[in-house]
Amino acid sequence: MSRSMIQAAVTMGQLQQKLDTIGHNLANSQTTGYKSRQAEFSSLLFQQIENLNHPANGTGRLTPDGIRIGSGARLGAINSNMNAGNIVTTDRMLDTALLRENYFYQIQVTENNVTEIRYTRDGAFYLSPINDNGDLMLVTKDGHPVLGANGPIVIEPGFDSIQIQNNGQIIVSRNGQTETAGSLAVVEVTRPRILEAAGNNMFRLPDLAALGYAFGEIVQAPANIDGMLKSGALEQSNVDIAEQMSELILTQRSYQFNARTISTSDQMMGLINQLRT
Repeated sequence: MSRSMIQAAVTMGQLQQKLDTIGHNLANSQTTGYKSRQAEFSSLLFQQIENLNHPANGTGRLTPDGIRIGSGARLGAINSNMNAGNIVTTDRMLDTALLRENYFYQIQVTENNVTEIRYTRDGAFYLSPINDNGDLMLVTKDGHPVLGANGPIVIEPGFDSIQIQNNGQIIVSRNGQTETAGSLAVVEVTRPRILEAAGNNMFRLPDLAALGYAFGEIVQAPANIDGMLKSGALEQSNVDIAEQMSELILTQRSYQFNARTISTSDQMMGLINQLRT
């Protein structure tokens, strides 16, 4: 296989991953609090070929002699765009939207007997019964507990109404009396690009020690979230459909050009094999 065919084949494989990323963004364009992902490419190992031996080529030349031939491109990283999406009013009492960027709700997730805290911007919450006494827990759409100041938020049954205030407090009404049942534990992630996508519209922290950070340097709990949260509203996805369609067209054309490189190289090799001395 020729060098050009190898370069094209390697690049096509990486372009397919970018197409998958664009498709994932388009599929989640209506997902509450979803953050679009961006694929970034980098060049693979290249080789400098010294094919300019004539002395005249060195006169006044500013670039290195010869030609530089690469081995294709690879997907360097897939980063999440943490810009805030539009806020849409729903008037549902358990819907909330964070008004500042880099602020997240904390969600307790247990998988394979391992419990960890994950972070999300999706503020659509629900109540789920947890025992025979009728106690209710505030959870996500997937049933994961939403963390408050003292852990998962558990509400005793028998209330007449419930509402999440703009300061994160959960107010319930019983027989004409109101009481605070808990408060959302919102945190600020000072370096959101560190977050890793964990699926189900959530993020997790990587091994901070390996990166040279302490937990308190990255995750901070604001003293007061009053004014940072809007009740009865949801943050929409920040996916720009027009931008994603443009990226889709460009990526498809790049894929086609690389495929044409392979077919053209194959045709050229076939013609060479037919030559007779």
